[in-house]
Amino acid sequence: MAKYRKLGRTSDQRKALLRSQVTSLLYRGRIVTTEAKAKEVRKIAEGIIAMGIKEKDNFEMVKVTAKVPRKDKDGKRVKEVVDGKKVTVYDEVEKEIKKDLPSRLHARRQMLKVFYPVKEVPAEAAGRKRNTKYVDMPAKVFDEIAPKYADRKGGYTRIVKVGQRKGDGALEVVLELI
Repeated sequence: MAKYRKLGRTSDQRKALLRSQVTSLLYRGRIVTTEAKAKEVRKIAEGIIAMGIKEKDNFEMVKVTAKVPRKDKDGKRVKEVVDGKKVTVYDEVEKEIKKDLPSRLHARRQMLKVFYPVKEVPAEAAGRKRNTKYVDMPAKVFDEIAPKYADRKGGYTRIVKVGQRKGDGALEVVLELI
């Protein structure tokens, strides 16, 4: 018996499809797809969630000093003239950051092998580059998804059959996080 479904695609196409669907599932919480694809996506997603649960508390808080540009009331950087050049003025700020321990860092890198970058665009600025930001998917898994499932021993996703697709008659399902 085969270890995975080939889904009628070459290996690079199949890997890209599964990466895309796993990223969408964990970002949005649910996707609509065919049954065969859902069963393959479920395997990968549950492995990532289990990894996130195992490593969710594996970090230490570290204090660091950082240089932050000083800003005026409009939110623009304050500049001053030094030796005939305009130079941005920086303030030193102490911040507390999370530092991943080695096993959590490894888990983060394993997740990044699967996830595609997710760009979040605000609705009012749609079509503009301003205020768009990339979502840190491993951080979302560690901080939002893993604590939700910390007391479960597996079975983080659910497949609900929707019916047949109109075009080709393939059985469609909703794959969602429980």
